Amino acid sequence: MIYIGIDPGLSGAVGVIDEGAGNALPKLFVYDTPTALVEGETTKRKYLGRAMALLLKPFADRSDVLAVLENVHAMPKQGVSSSFNFGEGKGRWEGILDAYAIPYESVSPQRWKKAIMADQGKEKSAARFKAMSLFPELADYFKLVKHDGRAESLLMAEYGRRLRRK
Repeated sequence: MIYIGIDPGLSGAVGVIDEGAGNALPKLFVYDTPTALVEGETTKRKYLGRAMALLLKPFADRSDVLAVLENVHAMPKQGVSSSFNFGEGKGRWEGILDAYAIPYESVSPQRWKKAIMADQGKEKSAARFKAMSLFPELADYFKLVKHDGRAESLLMAEYGRRLRRK
């Protein structure tokens, strides 16, 4: 089985746990969400839709894949622009998953964090620590504060793996 976790934010990432046949240990991959800085009235980070689609293309139409997409929503005191970006990212990932016929679960942050991080805090730094603990071979991918999206994406993939095993 292959499990994909997607943190849909502009600073998000895609985490993959591949339990491919014959692997003694699962193969782990983490990819930052493809974005670019676009200059205009203000400089903004924008999603690169085609590059996002290319990340998931190898998993298209496979029966051994489950993706977990974080079900993000606007939060109190969050700006209109950042709320819109969150929604845009989630919508883009949903479209790509649907187009490639990749089955997925849309899961709230509270739900997957409760299952994966039950023994600790739920903040982003705790997610980085948990990812380092579960996946020490990738600890360098999570060492900076800005790498929380990487950590959370791989933890969501792990959530999918545990969900499937139940």
